[in-house]
Amino acid sequence: MAKVLKILFFLGVLGAISAAGITYAIYYNVKDRIPTVEELKDIELRIPLRIYTADNQLIGEFGEQRRSPINYADIPANLEHAILAAEDTNFYHHPGVDILGLGRAVVQLITTGQKQGGGSTITMQVARNYFLSFEQTFTRKFTEIFIALKMERELTKHEILELYVNKIYLGKRAYGFEAASQVYYGKSLSELTLAQIAMIAGLPKAPSRYNPIVNPSRALIRRNWILQRMLSLGMINKQAYEAAVESPVTAENHGVTPDIEAGYIAEMVRSELYTTFGNDLYNNGMTVYTTIDSGRQKAANEAVYNGVISYDMRHGYRGSIETRIDLVDAPLEEQQAALEEVSRFKDWQAALVIATEEKTADVRMVNGERVSLSWEAVKWAKPYIDTDSQGPAPQTMADVLVPGDVIRLRPDDSQGWLLAQKPDVQSALISLNSKNGAIQSLVGGFNFYENKFNRITQSKRQPGSNFKPFIYSSALARGYTAASIINDAPVVFNDTNLATAWRPTNDGGKFYGPTRLRQALYRSQNIVSVRLLDELGIRPTLNFLKRFGFDPDELPHNLSLSLGSANLSPLQIAAGYAVFSNGGYQVQPYLIDRVVDRDGQTLFQATPVTVCETCTLLERSSEDEPQMGLFNNADGINSLPVAPQVLDPEVNYIIYDMMRDVIKYGTGRRALVLKRDDIAGKTGTTNDGRDAWFSGFNGHIVTSVWSGFDNSSPLGHYSGGRSEWGGSVSLPPWIEYMRYALQDTPPDYVAKPSSLVTVRIDPKTGERALPGQNNAIFEIFRKDHVPPKRDLNSPALDNSTASEVQEEKQESSALENLF
Repeated sequence: MAKVLKILFFLGVLGAISAAGITYAIYYNVKDRIPTVEELKDIELRIPLRIYTADNQLIGEFGEQRRSPINYADIPANLEHAILAAEDTNFYHHPGVDILGLGRAVVQLITTGQKQGGGSTITMQVARNYFLSFEQTFTRKFTEIFIALKMERELTKHEILELYVNKIYLGKRAYGFEAASQVYYGKSLSELTLAQIAMIAGLPKAPSRYNPIVNPSRALIRRNWILQRMLSLGMINKQAYEAAVESPVTAENHGVTPDIEAGYIAEMVRSELYTTFGNDLYNNGMTVYTTIDSGRQKAANEAVYNGVISYDMRHGYRGSIETRIDLVDAPLEEQQAALEEVSRFKDWQAALVIATEEKTADVRMVNGERVSLSWEAVKWAKPYIDTDSQGPAPQTMADVLVPGDVIRLRPDDSQGWLLAQKPDVQSALISLNSKNGAIQSLVGGFNFYENKFNRITQSKRQPGSNFKPFIYSSALARGYTAASIINDAPVVFNDTNLATAWRPTNDGGKFYGPTRLRQALYRSQNIVSVRLLDELGIRPTLNFLKRFGFDPDELPHNLSLSLGSANLSPLQIAAGYAVFSNGGYQVQPYLIDRVVDRDGQTLFQATPVTVCETCTLLERSSEDEPQMGLFNNADGINSLPVAPQVLDPEVNYIIYDMMRDVIKYGTGRRALVLKRDDIAGKTGTTNDGRDAWFSGFNGHIVTSVWSGFDNSSPLGHYSGGRSEWGGSVSLPPWIEYMRYALQDTPPDYVAKPSSLVTVRIDPKTGERALPGQNNAIFEIFRKDHVPPKRDLNSPALDNSTASEVQEEKQESSALENLF
C-alpha cells in the first residue's frame, strides 16, 4: 500500500507539474493577446454619430452598431436578475471562470463530440466581445479564460456587468440592452415591462434564433424559460411571473426613427465631418448639434411637399403604376405580396382596384384592408398629355380607374384617402437667420430616400429675375435712384461676348416705354435690366457682385447676366439675399453649431460672423478685412468675428423698399395673404419656365424656394394655357413656410437710415413733382441724389390755381428744410 501511495504521489506531482507546464505553455502562447491593465480600464464602446436640431430633436444616426451606453446605476433590477438567471447565476461568486460550468461543457464535448453551450461566464463573454474574435478554437478559449481572470482582478463586478449590458450583440444592429430596448420596443429600458425585459434578456444566447420579430414562437419559449428561472431563484414572485408569462409578444422593428425628417441635412453634416474624422466618425460617439429649428424644419417639409403635390395634380394624372387583371380574383396573400413590391413614401399606401362603380371604387390596401374610394378622391385626375396640356375632367370613376390598376393613395383628413402619383417635379427650400447665416431649415428635394441629390447645395440652376435685385443694387450704389428712368423699348445688342445679335424681350412681349426702376423691378421688366447693365458696364458690376458672395468667375461676362443666366445654387442665392435682409452685411451660411464627444467635451464650436450694427472696431485683422477682428459693444470687448458691411445702408434700404413693392403690386402679390408689411422678395422664372424661384425676407429671416425638373424640362402650362412661373410654383410653398416662421412675431423691418429723405415725384418722368400735380407720388432718395426742384413757372402749371401754386411753394420750402 505504501508503495502504491508513493507511486500515486509521484504521479500526482508529475501531473501537477505537467498541468502547470501545459498551462504556462498555453499562457506563453497567448500572453500577447491578453490586454494590459490600462487597456482593460480604457475600454471604449463603438457609439454611432448622432445629429440633432438646435432644440435637441434627433435628425439622424450613422454607424453600423446602434448603441446607447448606460451606467450600472441605470440598469433596472429586473434586467440584472434576468441576465443572471439566463447567463450566469453564480456571477457574483466566481472569480471570472465557473469551474463546474466548464467541467460540464468539457464532459458534453467528450461524450457528444459537440459543444453544447454553458461554461462561459458573463466575464468570459465580455472578454470575448471586447478583445477576441468568435473563432471556435481551444487557443481562443484559453485566452478568454486568462482575460476573464485578469478582468476580475482589475475591475469590479458592477463594472464588468456594465460592460456586458452595453456591449453584447442583440440582433437588428443593436449592441447593448438600451439600444435593443429602442429597436424592439421603441422606448427606454426603464419603461419596459417584466415580460419585455425577459424577452431581450434571452437574446444573447442566439440573437437570430430567439429574435421576437423573426422567430416569435421560439422567443416566447426562451422568455418564459427565463421567467421560470427567475421565479425558482426567488428573483420575482409568483404573481409577477404569472402576469409576465401571459403577456403577448409585442416586439416590433422600430429601427432608427428620427424625431424630425431631415435626411438632406443629416447627410450634409455627415459628409462635412467625414473629411475630418474619416471612419472614426461612425464609432466614436460624437454628437452634433445643428442650427436647425425643429418647428421650422417641419414647416419646410410640409411646404415643399404640398407645393410639389399641388403642381403635380394640376398637370394631370399619368395613370396607374401597372394594371394586373390577374390580381383582382387572386388570394389575399398574393395581392398583398404584389402591393408590397411598390416603393413606399411617407405614409402613402399601395392599393389594388378591385371594382368600380360610377362614382366609387373598391380597393385593396397593402395591409389587406378593403376600402371604398370616393369620387372626391379622384375627380382631380384629368388625363396627363404633356406638361403643357391635360385632357378633359373625368366624369365617372371608369374614366380614371379600372379593375386591376395598382395605384398609390395618400392620406387625407376629409376623404380618408386620395388618389396619388409619384411626382416628377422637384422643389427645394432653404431658410437662414440673416444676422449670422445660421440655416434654420433646409429641404433638398421631394423625397430624400428616393433621391439623395441635394438641390440646395449640389444643383446649379439659373435664377432668372430672382437675380435682378443684385443688378439694381449695383445701379443704386452707382448713383441711380428708384425714380431713374430707363426706356423699355425694343433693342438689339451686338455683344462681343455673345455668339449672335441679341434681342431681349419682356415676358409676354409687351413694352412699357420710359419706366422708373421701382416699377421695372416689381414688374420684372427684362429690357430695363438689360439696358441698365449695359449702362453700368459688365466688369464693374461683376466686381460689385462679390459683395454678395458671388464669384465673378462663375458669372457670365455678358449682358445676359442682367436676366439671371448664371448657374447658382439656392444656397448662394439665399446668402446673397441675406445681405438685403440684415442691413447690408455679408454673412456665411452654416449648419453645424457644435460637436461634442462621448464624454460631453466640445470638439468644435461655431463662431459665425455676426451682424453687430453697434460695434466699434478696436483692432483690424488685416487691411483686406477691415470689419473683422476685435470689437467693442455694449457687453464689452468681444473677440467673435463681426460681419463686414458690404452694402451702403441707404442703398440697402431702398432696394428693400423696392422689393416690398414686388409683393404689394408686382409678381409676388400672392404673398399679401400673409398680411405682413415687413416682407420683401422677388420671383424668378427662366426661359421656357425651366426654373421657378421665389426669394423673400424681412429684417431677420430670408427664405429661398426653387422648383423645376432635374433634367431642366419646362414646367409647362395648366388650366387654359396659363404658364407656370415663380409666382405659381415656388411662391406658394414660400408663403406656407413663412406663415409658420413669422407667426406670432411683430413686424421686423430692415432698418431705415435717418439720412434718407422722401420727396414727391412725377411718376412718369421720375423728376421732382410740380406744385399742384395731382398724380404726384412719394419716393425715397439718398440726400445727395434727390432730383432738383423744377421751375414753378413751368407751363405745366397753366391749369393750376394761384392758391395751389402758393401751397406748393410752401411745401417746397418745407421739404428744403429736410436737407
